[in-house]
Amino acid sequence: MKSQVVMNEFETFAERLAKKYQIPGIAIGLAHNGKVVYEKGFGHRNVEKELPVTMDTVFGIASVTKSFTCMAVMILQEQGKLSVHDPVVKYLPEFSTKTDATDKMTIHHFMTHSAGLPPLPSLFYAKKRSFDQDPSVKDYPGLSFPEDDNQGPIDTYEQLMDFIGRLDMELIGEPGTQFSYSNDSYALLGTIVQRVSGSTFEQFVKEYILDPCGMEHTCFEIDELEDYDNITSLYAARKVENGYEVYEAPVWWESPSMRGAGALKSTVNDMLKYAELIRTKGKVGNKRILSEKSVEQMITPYIECSPGRYYGYGFMITPNYHGSTLVEHGGNLKAVASQLCIIPEKEITGMILTNLAGVPAVTIMGGALNSLEGRAVEATPFSTTKYEVVQEELRDYQGTYTSNEGMSISINVKNEGLDFSTQGTSFPIQCVGKDLFLAIVKDQVELIRFVRDESGNIERVAYHMRQFPKNEIG
Repeated sequence: MKSQVVMNEFETFAERLAKKYQIPGIAIGLAHNGKVVYEKGFGHRNVEKELPVTMDTVFGIASVTKSFTCMAVMILQEQGKLSVHDPVVKYLPEFSTKTDATDKMTIHHFMTHSAGLPPLPSLFYAKKRSFDQDPSVKDYPGLSFPEDDNQGPIDTYEQLMDFIGRLDMELIGEPGTQFSYSNDSYALLGTIVQRVSGSTFEQFVKEYILDPCGMEHTCFEIDELEDYDNITSLYAARKVENGYEVYEAPVWWESPSMRGAGALKSTVNDMLKYAELIRTKGKVGNKRILSEKSVEQMITPYIECSPGRYYGYGFMITPNYHGSTLVEHGGNLKAVASQLCIIPEKEITGMILTNLAGVPAVTIMGGALNSLEGRAVEATPFSTTKYEVVQEELRDYQGTYTSNEGMSISINVKNEGLDFSTQGTSFPIQCVGKDLFLAIVKDQVELIRFVRDESGNIERVAYHMRQFPKNEIG
């Protein structure tokens, strides 16, 4: 590949989406064999001051943090201090759930989101102190506040475990059998890293991953960057009469008890250094950070999280991504939409960072990878073959499905098809398989899978990587 590829078609595509969703700033970089072959900053890190985005602009990375948490666990396993197959209660004896399966939950189950935990409201309380300081919280897409708000902030790991232990919950399946994305599992992995290592979770990640990789502008708290000023401003979007208005919203959301789930801030350049750990099976330059075996374990597809897509340890794996393997993880949080990707067979790595939540960063990254590899910029690896389903069967899916994390979706029969609505917007969905539908939500492909009980009745939906229950007939 050329040292700096020209991707005019991609840039037109990215600029169109940036304009459509009013994204203030986007940073994207692609590397081949460890060498940057494309980099571009679109828009601004601060709109009012017209400060440009660069590859060294610090953004939040949100859930891309999860791979760092897993890497920390793998380092401790290499040090002989734990095994991923150890029960969680070996290190967190006070961890409990109101089920008979707590003792069966292993570190591996937490790393693969397969412990059986449903979406829980913990993250809301872990961020409560930030929410209370931030007027923009009311505009965050999909966030709903609990009606009974006697619960105070969850500031510590111990408070988090106490909160989970008091929740009335039903597991979505025996540990190891069902995938449902769990921020709580990753918060508790951070707890295990802290207890086993004897240092704070944040310090362990810095000492064993960030510093050896030379990630100078990566941190958990923005204050750590001291005099560094190439940091994005934060933005939110609110509804107005003619659509949406994007505005500056300066409060960073922090959650000290759940940092393992998504608290890192970083730059495209730093993240491309980190991506080398996966591409080279554990090395950055001549330094070995992780063994080849540990990296292979991290990118093994253990459990299907959506059709054709699997979860490893802190990474999602698509074994057939236009004929290659895609290893990736995205993130969404206030003022963050991000994605890290590695295509090992092609020696390609990439990172995209934005400063507005709920925008199609993954679609923009897909367009960049398409252009880099010579495909049409809007090519998709998803099958869109229509699957015939009769009208009467459509009524089975109809209803409202609500997650304890605040997400709610409604499904209704409309015009001989199904209408899907969330966050006040409706989308038509197309059946592409048995109990499987495809929607285009904000220019991103979303697969919606319905889960039946033993009697064949629809009991849950798997959407946005979570499984949550049907709670009323629409």
